[in-house]
Amino acid sequence: MISIILLSVFGIINLFVGFMKSKRILLPLALLFLAVVFGVNLFSWNDTQSYFNNMLTIDNYAVAFTGIMTLSTLLLLPFSQRYVDTEDSNLAEYYSLLLFALVGTIMMVSYENLLMLFIGIEILSIAMYVLAGSDKRSLRSNEASLKYFLMGAFFTGIMLFGIVMIYGATGTFNITEIGAAEVATDGVLNTMFILGLLLLVIGISFKISAAPFHFWTPDVYDGTPTFFTAFMSTIVKTAGVAAFYKLMDAAFASTYAYAAWFPTLVAITVLTLIVGNIGAVVQTSMKRMLAYSSISHAGYLLIALVAFNDKSESSILFYSFAYSAASIAAFGVLKMVADQRGSEEYAAFNGLGKTNPLLAFAMTVSMLSLAGIPLTAGFFGKFFIFTSILQNPDMLWLVIVAIVLAAVGIYYYLRVVIAMYMQPTTDTEAVRVGSFASFTLIAITILTILLGIAPALVSDLI
Repeated sequence: MISIILLSVFGIINLFVGFMKSKRILLPLALLFLAVVFGVNLFSWNDTQSYFNNMLTIDNYAVAFTGIMTLSTLLLLPFSQRYVDTEDSNLAEYYSLLLFALVGTIMMVSYENLLMLFIGIEILSIAMYVLAGSDKRSLRSNEASLKYFLMGAFFTGIMLFGIVMIYGATGTFNITEIGAAEVATDGVLNTMFILGLLLLVIGISFKISAAPFHFWTPDVYDGTPTFFTAFMSTIVKTAGVAAFYKLMDAAFASTYAYAAWFPTLVAITVLTLIVGNIGAVVQTSMKRMLAYSSISHAGYLLIALVAFNDKSESSILFYSFAYSAASIAAFGVLKMVADQRGSEEYAAFNGLGKTNPLLAFAMTVSMLSLAGIPLTAGFFGKFFIFTSILQNPDMLWLVIVAIVLAAVGIYYYLRVVIAMYMQPTTDTEAVRVGSFASFTLIAITILTILLGIAPALVSDLI
């Protein structure tokens, strides 16, 4: 709760600081705010507290995911240096909206009431609608914002309708009370309850880019400024999957409810894996490839939710962090290359291994991690996901499907590595990288390799 208050206050303070003529103070100030929130959040470990008549609960689950999302944002901010150097950018507003979006994500991982989940999603979504259209001179950005807003509003309505139907069937918004409510008669679930559950699954699936509700993702990610795309692809997805698992675990874990949503979620998971990986193969734009990659990783995260056992929480936590770190590095390098070379195509990375070895190495490690290659965090992320689902021997086929599609992923991830080290380039000028961004890339790369060697540093948290 203290983290929510601090982020809200810091966001407002940041807006007032934006009135100053110099923007140089804004980035260090935002980093300081996030560092304070990260530190304060740790003090809530093993100290479960409930607020607002048990509408929010700060437990170890919420603290762990809050820490990962805050740290991910902290690692992302150094790549906003271009906005600091651009006089006409609304930097204070950007940072404040990111801080407010973090408030929404924390509410999404700590809610105990469906209304609080809805409020958290709306706080996050409204901030992201604005940031998606922050490049007002770009038609792509304007299109992305409008498409994201219209689709988001539509699916928010679907989710809210589902919440209302769940309330009508159980008489409560509290997820623990929903799980304890008697909604089955002679082993048959209440029809209103089933419909409400289905609509909730559809609404949250949209938020995490799960197929077949993914159709907005490639265009929105492609049109949104790369810095904010990175936030959408990592922190937003982490919050969505964590909220999804908490909802199913607390409200719909009963035998009858589980039997109702399990087949639907399995179908969504398989379709998400197929659409994400196959869609990424045919892309020529690095940014659109990462968009489809984001869809595929939503599928891998959903496997842990399908597993629905004592390993699911730690699997989602570790995979989310491994994926977020690698994606932040990838989007960070993409942004710097695109800013200087004016292209987001694979060809823009030709020869990068010679002109800027640091960027090339950081991108290589991030691609290997996203592909799940050993000695990177992504390998253990997939390992933990597959281990969790294999506790159910009947789901071996799903692991086989996921492994085959992961092999497909290796192809499109290595395309950029091949371009950097094996393709010639006519642009011999090195991509300029600030010292702060360089330090961040080095830190993320070390972290990715470290978690590939000692995964217990994160996996044993919850």
